[in-house]
Amino acid sequence: MRYLLSLLLLAPALLVAETPAPKGPERWNSKIAEMEATRIANPPIQGSIVFVGSSSIVKWDLDKSWPGKHMVNSGFGGSKLPDSVHFFDRIVTPVHPRAVVIYAGDNDIAGGGKAEDVVIAFRNIVAARDRTLASTPLFFVSIKPSIKRWTLWPEMKKANEAIAALCKADQKLYYIDIATPTLPADGSAPAADLFAKDGLHLSDKGYELWKEIVEKALREADVDF
Repeated sequence: MRYLLSLLLLAPALLVAETPAPKGPERWNSKIAEMEATRIANPPIQGSIVFVGSSSIVKWDLDKSWPGKHMVNSGFGGSKLPDSVHFFDRIVTPVHPRAVVIYAGDNDIAGGGKAEDVVIAFRNIVAARDRTLASTPLFFVSIKPSIKRWTLWPEMKKANEAIAALCKADQKLYYIDIATPTLPADGSAPAADLFAKDGLHLSDKGYELWKEIVEKALREADVDF
């Protein structure tokens, strides 16, 4: 009897211990809720340019790159492109942005995804944009070649090429090629000084390069900033 009672007392703890952590976009619920709470306290300027995506966006000091301009960072580190799709209406749409800049897909392929998966997710984020912000230009920053993930570059390049083709066919979609300026002419891995010590995230020099390329793309698309 005592043994049975002990098992009954332990049962709730065992159930809690065995509950798996969310693997889909829901794993970001607390982070997104935190972002929303911050924006309630300090509302972003409506009509700002929204940057969304993974850690390369999170780590980008937009105020440093564009001081005095209205840029909103909606990145959440470690995220994949479907995560940005899932939370689009919570972290992008409410700002009513005049442009959306997205960097994602890097983690998707590093996590075992294929180029086709990234392209499907890109189509989905375009659909999310079309539902509420149909006239808003969307800029896709190409997946970057990096030192740490250099062996994955062929698959990343396939995703980039497919998304570039989709953007070419839509006047409100823009493909920003940060890969070509990053790679040496001989096709070898990019220079180490463009990256932080981990060989994955960007250094200040890397972000300066991105800033120049993204700004040129925005200007060419007549986005006022």
